[in-house]
Amino acid sequence: MVESYATAHKSELHFGAVLGLGVEETAAEARWLEELGYEYVGSGEHFMRGNPPGPSSAVLPVLAVAAGATIRIRLLSSVVLIPFYHPTILAKLTSTLDIASGGRLMLGIGVGGEYPVEFQAAGISVRQRGGRADECLEALKRLWTQEHVDYQGRYYKLDDVTIVPPPAQQPHPPIWVAGRRDAAMRRAVRYGDSWFPYLYSPERYRDSVDKINAFAAEEGRDLSGFQWANFQFMSIYDTREEAARVAAHSLGIQYQYSGDFMDIVGRYCVLGPVEECVRRLEEYVEAGARHFLFSWACPPEDRARHIETVANEIIPRLRSLSH
Repeated sequence: MVESYATAHKSELHFGAVLGLGVEETAAEARWLEELGYEYVGSGEHFMRGNPPGPSSAVLPVLAVAAGATIRIRLLSSVVLIPFYHPTILAKLTSTLDIASGGRLMLGIGVGGEYPVEFQAAGISVRQRGGRADECLEALKRLWTQEHVDYQGRYYKLDDVTIVPPPAQQPHPPIWVAGRRDAAMRRAVRYGDSWFPYLYSPERYRDSVDKINAFAAEEGRDLSGFQWANFQFMSIYDTREEAARVAAHSLGIQYQYSGDFMDIVGRYCVLGPVEECVRRLEEYVEAGARHFLFSWACPPEDRARHIETVANEIIPRLRSLSH
């Protein structure tokens, strides 16, 4: 059995990167990220990203391709849209991937909702996404760790279900709970091994740490092995102004947003030349973040440069903070 990642990694800094070169480049890019020294590779999913829909992929097949192309790098779903999965199906898919990869899966989960059309396409009410997510997580953890599972919820019912073989990691792959609001923080306390927000400022990150600790105290949850992660958009250019313009344009396209993204990127993206990016990331570290999954707020032709710059110039400077 494979040791829990949360047990082995508590206080030092850790870094990963989302796949940014296109799904058809998954195998080659995953190998490249491993060679560059990233600790995990991330990929997310949507089933119908708007209407007309933008391009999207299903995350678990992508991570399976990345697993087969690599040896050490961990596999982070960023994120699985958990309301779309029956817990038995998700337990089998994730257990298989964890075993096949040698215990490298980190299950980042989110509830979605920014594209209601994809819920409609799957015959799921977008208003049920929180309740479905909580039930799925509760049942999933039991399916990973127990035999003959019975479960009676509003959305899911299990009768004597056993997943064989179980995941390679014990007690199970770490669950990183993504989100931005209090409901997601409570979900992280109840079911998660990590808090994994996105589009957060350092100030909001620090506030979320305080809230999660308070929620944990209310529920009697021991957070001694809990991990503090952050999904961080990067835009690296000669000036902060240029970086902000590029990030606003790129994220506006990605999120199909017709308004002005400048205020959002100014607060939540890391922008500018390397030195300024390092200073801003230090603020997140001071706020409590210990794991960073970097994503690229730039056009496709600039992503390879961003990936290399973060690996070769930014991460080495940040690593010195943990020594």
